[in-house]
Amino acid sequence: QVQLVESGGGLVQAGGSLRLSCAASRAPFSRSAMGWFRQAPEKQRELVATIAFGGNTNYADSVKGRFIISRDNAKNTVYLQMNSLKPEDTAVYNCRLTTPWGSEYWGQGTQVTVSS
Repeated sequence: QVQLVESGGGLVQAGGSLRLSCAASRAPFSRSAMGWFRQAPEKQRELVATIAFGGNTNYADSVKGRFIISRDNAKNTVYLQMNSLKPEDTAVYNCRLTTPWGSEYWGQGTQVTVSS
């Protein structure tokens, strides 16, 4: 079993920045794909950004140019740098680890609230 612990959420004003972190407990991190998802009230969970084990990244159109996903394999940690935040970014953000053999693990979630 893999444990994912997220941190960095909070309250920020529109236009501000926030960095989320997600630390994984086990060695498969460096060979696993990572993703950030979010779910706003009364909305379905949506993909925000992904980063493959080799470093390739993808972003939702709504965050492209504002958010940056990165990983530090030495620390078993994935980050989501969020810039130019908008009230529409308000959501619970979860990280997901996908192993090469297809197992998925989710973090507990961290709340991001962007005030207008």
